[in-house]
Amino acid sequence: MLSYSFKTLWNRTFFFVGPVWFVLVSFIWASGQLVTPQDKVIFLSIVIPGFVAIYFSGFLIEKWHKKKKSEGR
Repeated sequence: MLSYSFKTLWNRTFFFVGPVWFVLVSFIWASGQLVTPQDKVIFLSIVIPGFVAIYFSGFLIEKWHKKKKSEGR
């Protein structure tokens, strides 16, 4: 059984995953694949909201799980 709440574990996970994500994004940024300013804008407009969406989706999944668990009792 987990000794921490989901929120604590999820935040700790993103504390460690965030820097790795940033390194990977910086590798892509520096690779020369993003040639035009439009390429860079599109890349950032997908990567940043994607990271935020993944972060908040964890809390939506937790809410859904708690609701489903309470209905099953």
